[in-house]
Formats: sequence, structure tokens, C-alpha cells
Amino acid sequence: MATFGVGQSPTRLEDQRFLSGQGTYTSDINLDGQAYGIVVRSPHAHARISKIDTAAAAAAPGVLAVYTSVDIKAAGLKPLPFLLVFDKNIDGSKVFSPTRDILAVDVVRHVGHPVAFVVTETHAQAQDAAELVEVDYEPLPSITDTKHATDFDAAQVWDGAPNNTAFTWQIGNREATDAAFEKADQVVEVELVNNRLVPNSMETRAAIGDWDGKRYTLHSPTQGVHFTQNTLSNVLCIEKDELRVVTPDVGGSFGMKNKTYPEPPLVLFAARDLNRPVKWTSERTEAFVSDNHGRDQINRAELALDADARFLAIRVRTIGNLGAHYSSYAMYTPTSGGAGLLSGVYTVPAVHVEVTGVFTHTVQMDNYRGAGRPPPIYLVERLVDAAARQLKIDPAELRRRNLIPREAMPYAAAIVNIFDDGDFPRMMEAALKHADYEGFAARREISRDAGKLRGIGFACYIENCGNGNEKAVVSVDEKGDVTIIIGTQAIGQGIATGYAQIIAEQLGVDNDRVTTIQGDTDLVATGNGTGGSKSMAVGGVACKRAALELIENGKRIAAEVLEASAADIEFSDGIFSVVGSDRRVGLAQVAEASADPMFATEGEEAGLSGTGKFGAETYTFPNGCYVCEVEIDRDTGALDIVRFVAFDDIGTIVNPLLAGGQITGGIIQGIGQAVHEGCIYDSESGQLLTGSYMDYRMPRADDVPAIDLNFIDDIPCKTNPLGVKGAGEVGSIGAPPTVVNAVLDALSEFNVTSIDMPVTPEKLWRLMNGNSQTAKN
Repeated sequence: MATFGVGQSPTRLEDQRFLSGQGTYTSDINLDGQAYGIVVRSPHAHARISKIDTAAAAAAPGVLAVYTSVDIKAAGLKPLPFLLVFDKNIDGSKVFSPTRDILAVDVVRHVGHPVAFVVTETHAQAQDAAELVEVDYEPLPSITDTKHATDFDAAQVWDGAPNNTAFTWQIGNREATDAAFEKADQVVEVELVNNRLVPNSMETRAAIGDWDGKRYTLHSPTQGVHFTQNTLSNVLCIEKDELRVVTPDVGGSFGMKNKTYPEPPLVLFAARDLNRPVKWTSERTEAFVSDNHGRDQINRAELALDADARFLAIRVRTIGNLGAHYSSYAMYTPTSGGAGLLSGVYTVPAVHVEVTGVFTHTVQMDNYRGAGRPPPIYLVERLVDAAARQLKIDPAELRRRNLIPREAMPYAAAIVNIFDDGDFPRMMEAALKHADYEGFAARREISRDAGKLRGIGFACYIENCGNGNEKAVVSVDEKGDVTIIIGTQAIGQGIATGYAQIIAEQLGVDNDRVTTIQGDTDLVATGNGTGGSKSMAVGGVACKRAALELIENGKRIAAEVLEASAADIEFSDGIFSVVGSDRRVGLAQVAEASADPMFATEGEEAGLSGTGKFGAETYTFPNGCYVCEVEIDRDTGALDIVRFVAFDDIGTIVNPLLAGGQITGGIIQGIGQAVHEGCIYDSESGQLLTGSYMDYRMPRADDVPAIDLNFIDDIPCKTNPLGVKGAGEVGSIGAPPTVVNAVLDALSEFNVTSIDMPVTPEKLWRLMNGNSQTAKN
């Protein structure tokens, strides 16, 4: 019988390798004859380039080449691609979509904009030579503020985008929404800032380009080698099979490494030009001004309610910062990425949202853990709490009146989504009971006696994720060892362990005998990578189907070995047997027999294998309720999160230990956004003031309590055969409104009704001391 099937919690198969220093990250890879590259970046937020003089740099020790946009253009490389989600604005005019050149041409548009690429014999020489590249800049006015990007006197990022408006977009029923507001008994309004974040994965980005005279090879941490192969082959103007992409171990990503950047095509171009490998590795300070940032929205939202405090409609106006140019999925994130969640888990008959995408002189924006889903849930849960305060109703009671009941499933939300199943009232009640919501008043008094403010807050979240398609090939060798070949990508979440559990359960083998191969376009024919919490919901189903096909193929071979009809063969716990007899043969023996060419089906090689495919027609909808308690020191504004309770419905759980780790990590990142993290640009110079860990505050271990994790796992989703729902992003979606609602509850005696993230001690102190204006971002 197999060890560790679905639902059990073995430790990760990968951990022994990592803990013993045997992991292989891109920085661990060094090729023979390797040179080193450094990107010269703009120190200005906005400037015209009048001249680039590379002579001094080219003459420096060890310099092999200095490239500018002139060289890139001469080589015929294309600009970096991005997804054009839609091409018409609300008024029918064409969406402005400027090109994003690999190296700046004539104008730089944010601090960190790539201007030149220096390649040398050693990394130290590259650093020295990069400082010798002389660029004559003519500084220009800049705009970095999202709210004021469209002001008539704001500096313009692109001539073709008046008032810095990239696009306007809408979804929902405007007429029904406006009509609901006309008849509403109560209208609640909030304005929220969803602060800009830097992903800060443990491993920075890196790329090694190689050219063997016929073909390129790229080593780089990605979330999917095939996406990278597809986009870069287009940039390089080559066929896909002329580029091999290899992704070894990946030290975190959170969506940031699933995009197209300038550095990979630069190292590939340089490798061919110099006929030797070229390596580039981002430094941490460089990452702050070059990696895609996340979030950065301003939301104005209104909620219409009837006399019984039932929700009638939600109306939203969003300004979404895109940065200086479109990144890969920049259009998707503030628009269709999360619009379907703007009614949350509530019965809201009508919703309308209008989004204005704006360019600013800042680093490009894109998907960050949760992609477009955290801002709408933050908006809805802040809005509901604001309504509870305005109507003087307990936040739990207001939600009870409006939560979608289980019996209404499947439920068509006001925009796009159809929730297949879920029990939102049960999730909330379970979380509140576990957190002793009713007993909070007594805890508040204890804190008050100690000179502290105590607040409790909660939020109900839902996410749409886990769609797409994937293919898996599973094979068994004569030793009984199993190999999975699949196009998803491990980025630290332990998917190889989860896949092994699925295979172990189906084939009756120990999970440590299962090896997953991914991250190499030469070894994995197709794949859609990892992102959107789909690895288990899509890749896991493909693995199971591949195992089932392998079993059917094995029955045919076992029938020959056992001299029986294939119809009489059954399989259980790794053994093929003839029904009603003691004749049997093990999986390894069948695999050994399968090597005989007589067992190969037409057009395929001999061997015991199976192929599984799965294409999800719609999303999975993980959901849950989080409860948080905070204490605030009256004298200093110091904030302490004293308790955090999480109840999550992620459907069937393949590995509770891994799921818990994913959710805990997401919650901590959500706490980071709520309390600590935030990019701040200088309004005059456009400089990133929070450009290192000296100023950008990451959450630390002592900032976070032990997360009280709880699962309700008896509501499998109906949109995939495994019943699993995505888990990787839910914590970062549910945590921010939970924490901020708790903070506002703690500040209730000061009549504070709004505060922007991050909720820093300074902001809290100013609010408690009556200086609300300086407490805003």
C-alpha cells in the first residue's frame, strides 16, 4: 500500500535537498567561458537622452561589449510584448498602447529604466565599467502620484496618452446600478488606497544566455518555461525550437517572475554576439527599481442599502497605476483580473465598475500574489464595515443579512462569476465562534486597563482562481520508480510533493519514489506554467488522469504476462491481478515487460506510461473568513497583532501541511501590506524613497502571531474532478481588510472611520492626536 496519499501531510520531498545545500538556483549555475553583464539604469524619473558615450566604458579592463538601443535595433530585436486585454475605451476610442523597448530610446520614464548593457570578464569589472557609461540627460518634470496622474497640469509620460490616461474600461450593469442607488434608503461611500508593493522574493531575478552556434539556451528562474520560450522567441525573431529555456529551483516569485523583462533578451543577444555565455544577476537594490511592482490603486466605492440593510448595489470608480509602460499583464490586473469579485460573498443584485488606467513615471505594475483579486475584496470588506458603522449595526449582523446562502448555489454573481458551491454563512459563524467574537468586550476592557486600545475585525473573502489547462505524462520504470513530466513550475510551494501524493494514491507506490520533471523545454513538450493557484486544480487533475491511463495501459500488458483477458485484469495497491484467481504481477514487473516493442501502441515507444490532460472550463472559488485582534499603544501608536484566526474552504486538501504553509505565507504577506510595506516616491524628483530594506519595511517574525489555521474541507469544488480549490493566494486576499477593520475598531473612540495602508505607528499616533490630514498617504 502506498504511503502518503491525498489528504495526508508528509513533509516536502524537496526539503532534504534544500536544507543540505543541494538546491540549484540560477546563481549556482556557471557555464564555461561565462561573461557577466550589468544593466546601466536611469537615475532620473523622466529625462531626455541627448547622448550616450560608451567609449570610456568600452576601454575599461575586461570589457567585452557595451550595448545601447542602437545595437538592439540593428540586431532586429522586437520590443517586449504585453497582453492587450481590450483595445477600445469606454467611448469607443482606441486604447493607447506604447511599445516597451528593451533599452531606452531617446527618453527614460522611471528611475531604473534600462539604458545600456555592459558585458565584461568578471562581475566586478562589469560594475566598474557600468559607472563609466556617460549619459547626457535633460531632466524633465515627472508624475509619480496615482491620484493626480490625470490632473491637467501633471507631467506627461507619453505624448499619445493625454492626461496620462492609458485606457478607460467598464463592466457590469450601469443602468441597474444607478437605478438601485436612486431608490436606496442608505448610501455608504469610501475612498481607499491599495498601496504599491515590491514582491521581494528571496531569490532575485537572474538570467544566463548561451549560444552554441545554432541554438539559444536561457537559464532563468521563471514560473513557466514555455511562456518564456514563447515570448522571447518572438522578441528574438526566431522559431520556438531555436530557444531552450531551463528553470532550475526558484526561490519565490509571487507572480513577479512570470513576466517578460529586458534582461533575458539582453543576455541572449550578447551571448550570440560574443559567442560565449553571459550571466546577469539582479542585486536587491536593483530589484526595487526593475522588478514589477504590485497593487497601487485608488478606489472610490459606494454601497446602496434598503431600509432593512439589504445590499442593493455597489458602484466603483478605480484609478489603476500602470507605471511607465505596460508590463505583461498590466491591463488585466486592475480590470478583468478581479472585477468578478466586486460583490464579494454577498447577494448584491447590481454592480458597476469603471476603471481608468494611468501612466506614471514609476516602475511598471503587474500581477502580484493574488493578481487583481486582493483590491476588490479589500474594497468590499472595508465598505461593508463602513456601512455597519454608519447604520450602527454589528458588522456580523450586517453580513448575516446579506451573505449568499448555501441553498442558493450555484450562484451567479452580479459580474461574470458563477460560484459553483460554498457555505459562506457557515464559514463566518465558525470563524467568529472560534475567535470568541462574543467575548471580545471583556478582552477590550483588560487592554484598556493596561493603557492600550484593542480592536477586533474580520473579513469574508472569495477568490476566482485555478483555471487553465495542463498536460502530464506519467511513466514507471522496471524498478517501480515513477516519473511525472509536467509543464507547471515549482516556485517554492512544494507542488512536486502534492503531485507525488496523487500518483502514490493511484498507483500504490511510496510517494518518495515519484520524481517530477519540469522547467526545461527540451524535456517538457508543453505547459502553461504556475500562476493563479492552478497547479493542483489543473496540474493535479492532469497527473491523476495520466496515472489512470497508465493503469489501463498496464492492464493490457499484464493480461499478456498473466495470459488472461484484459477485461479480467484489476489493479489495486500496485498489483495487477486476474479477477477470481491468485495470479498477479506487480507494477514494476509490468513496467519491465512493457519494454518489449510488442507492447507499444502504434506511433508510440514501448514502455509503461500514461498521458493526462485537463482544461478547466471555469474557476475554482476558495473562500473563507479571517478574524484579527490588535492592540495599539496610546502613547506611541505601536501596533501589535495579538491574534489571527483563519477559516478557509479550499475544497479537497491534497496536503494539509503544504496548504497551511501556503495560507500562512499569504496571510503574512497580507499583514505586510496592511501594516508595514509601501512604496513611496518623492513627488518632486520621482525618486523611490523606499528603495531598500532600510526604508521598505518587510514583516518580521515578531510582527506576526502564530496563525490559528482551520479548514472546512467537506465542500469540494465542482469545477474539477479532484474537488481542489486554489490555496496559494487566499491569505494575501483575506488578510489586509481583516487587519485594517480591526485597527479601525480599535480607533472607534477617536471617531476615526478611515485609514490607508500601511497602518504605521506614526499614522496611528497622529490619528489619536487629532492630526488626521498627515496620517493619510
